[in-house]
Amino acid sequence: MTPKELSQKARELVGEGWVLLDVRTPEEFRQGHPEPARNIPVQELPQRLAEVGPPGTRVVVYCQAGGRSAAAAQILRANGYPELFDLKSVNNW
Repeated sequence: MTPKELSQKARELVGEGWVLLDVRTPEEFRQGHPEPARNIPVQELPQRLAEVGPPGTRVVVYCQAGGRSAAAAQILRANGYPELFDLKSVNNW
């Protein structure tokens, strides 16, 4: 998918009620993020899954460049969140 296609799909899913999850550091999050995003750094995600929502919650995940969002997607899938969309970079929003 092109960045534009990623953006359109992510916005569509969030519009349908999917959770927008930013897995960057709090410092990166403060520097700018899409309005509806929740910030849970990827290294804290296993301990903070309840903040994402109950298992089965549909999630759009992103980070700065795509590496951490891929790791977060693996963590989420392994913990009962099968419906995921990896936006990769916040710049794709």
